[in-house]
Amino acid sequence: MPVERILERSRSGTDGSGSPLKRTLRARDMVGFGVGIIIGTGIFTLAGVEAQQHAGPAVTLSFLIGAVVAGLAAVCYAELASSVPTAGSAYTYAFTTLGEVFAWIIGWDLLLEFGLGLAVVSRSWSGYLAELFGLPTAWFGEDATVNIGAVGIIALLTAVAVAGIRESSRLTNLLVLVKLAVCVLIVAVGVFYIDTANLTPFVPPAQPPEGGGTVFTQPVISGVFGLEPTVYGVGGMLTAAAIVFFAYTGFEALANLGEEVKRPNRDLKIGLLGALAVCAVLYIAVSLVLTGMVPYTEIDPGAPLSVAFSSVGLPWVATLISIGAVTGLTSVMMVELVTIGRIGFAMGRDGLLPEAIGTAHPRWGTPHRMTIIGGVVCAIIAAFTPITALADMVSIGALAAMIIVAIAVPVLRRARPDLERPFRVPFSPVVPAITALACLYLMLNLNLDTWIRFVGWLVLGLLVYVFYGRKHSFLAKEADRDTA
Repeated sequence: MPVERILERSRSGTDGSGSPLKRTLRARDMVGFGVGIIIGTGIFTLAGVEAQQHAGPAVTLSFLIGAVVAGLAAVCYAELASSVPTAGSAYTYAFTTLGEVFAWIIGWDLLLEFGLGLAVVSRSWSGYLAELFGLPTAWFGEDATVNIGAVGIIALLTAVAVAGIRESSRLTNLLVLVKLAVCVLIVAVGVFYIDTANLTPFVPPAQPPEGGGTVFTQPVISGVFGLEPTVYGVGGMLTAAAIVFFAYTGFEALANLGEEVKRPNRDLKIGLLGALAVCAVLYIAVSLVLTGMVPYTEIDPGAPLSVAFSSVGLPWVATLISIGAVTGLTSVMMVELVTIGRIGFAMGRDGLLPEAIGTAHPRWGTPHRMTIIGGVVCAIIAAFTPITALADMVSIGALAAMIIVAIAVPVLRRARPDLERPFRVPFSPVVPAITALACLYLMLNLNLDTWIRFVGWLVLGLLVYVFYGRKHSFLAKEADRDTA
C-alpha cells in the first residue's frame, strides 16, 4: 500500500498547497470546543429514554462506563490526528494504515453514524419544541406518526449548510454557555426535588421485556450464552451504556484539530479528556436528578427533563430547559450536517464515491451535493424512526469506527515508525488493544436487530465499493497510469 502517497495527499488538502495551519488553540479552547460539540441529545433526551427502557436509576453508571470507553478511544484518536491531521478523520487514518477497503468501510460507517446522529438530534429538538410551544404531538415529538418538526429543522439547516453561512465564534460560544447554564440549572434546582424512593433500587432487578421480547430484541451477548431476554439489572445497565455511548460522540472533531494546537503533546490530551470529563460529570449529575425526581417508569421519552420539572410544579424551569435544548441542539445538528458533507466530499475526492460529490460549489465553496443528499435522506429517516432505534445504530457505528482507530495506532507505528507523533498513546499496543476490546464488548450488548441492520448497511456499502469505488478510486487510477 502506498502509504507515502496517502499521507502526502491528506496533508496537502484539496488544493495541494500543503500550507501549514496556525497553531493557536490552547487546552482550554479544546475543552470548550469539545463540550459544545458533545453535549446534545444524550443529556436532553437519551438519559430519560434509557432510564425508562433499560437501566432505571443505574443509567448514571451507564454514562460512567460510556465515558471510560470514550476516554480510551479519545487518546487513540489524538495520536492519529496529530500524526495525520486531515478533514477525513478516521476515514483517512484507515486509508494510511489498513488500506482502501477498510477506508471505505470506515467512511461508509461514519456516514451512518453522523447521518443517524442528525436524525436522533432532530427528533429530540422536535420534542422540546412541542413542549415549549404546546405543538400537536401528532406532528412533533416521539408520538408523531410523521415527525414534521424533525423534517423541518433538517431542511432549514441543510439550506444554511449549503449556502456556507458561518456561525460567528461569539454565537458558538453563546450556544455552549446556554447549554452549560441549562445543565447547571437542572442540577442546582432539581436536587431539591429528589425523592430517594425513586432511586431505590438503584439497579432495578432484571425482568422480561414488555411483551416478552424476541431473540432479535435481546443483546447479542445474551443470545450467545443462551440467556432469556431481560431489561434492567446489570445486563440492562450495560445495554444502556452501549446506547448512551452515542452521547459522547462528537469528540472525534477535536482529534481533527491536532495541527492547530499549540502544544499537541499536552493540549490534545487535556482537551479530549477534559471535555469528556466535564460532559461525563454533567451527564451523571443530570441523569441522577432526573431519575430522582420522577420514577423511571414514568419518564416522558420525548422531553424528559422539561416534563419532569413541570410535574413538580416548576413550569418556568421546564420552559428554560426547552429553550436551552432547542438552542443547543440546533448547533449540534449543524455540526452533524457539516461533518456528513465533509466525509462524503473526501470519499468523492478519492474516487470512492462519484466525483461530483467530491466537488465544491463554485460560489459558496461548500460540498453542496453531499450536504443536500445527506439532508434529504436524514429527513426521511427522522420523519418515521423512533429515537431509540436510531440511537442504537449511531452507537454501533461509532463503536465500530473506534475499533478501527484503535487498531490503526499500532499498525501505523509499525508501518511508519519515523512519522512525527506530537502525541503518543501511552503503553501501546496495550491501551489500543484494551480500547478495541472495550468497544467490542459494548457493541455485543446491543440488540441483535441492531447488528442485523448494521451488517446490512455494511454489505450494501461493500457492494457499492465492489461495483464502483474499487474501479474509480485515485489509487486505481494511479496504478493504471503506472502500468501504462
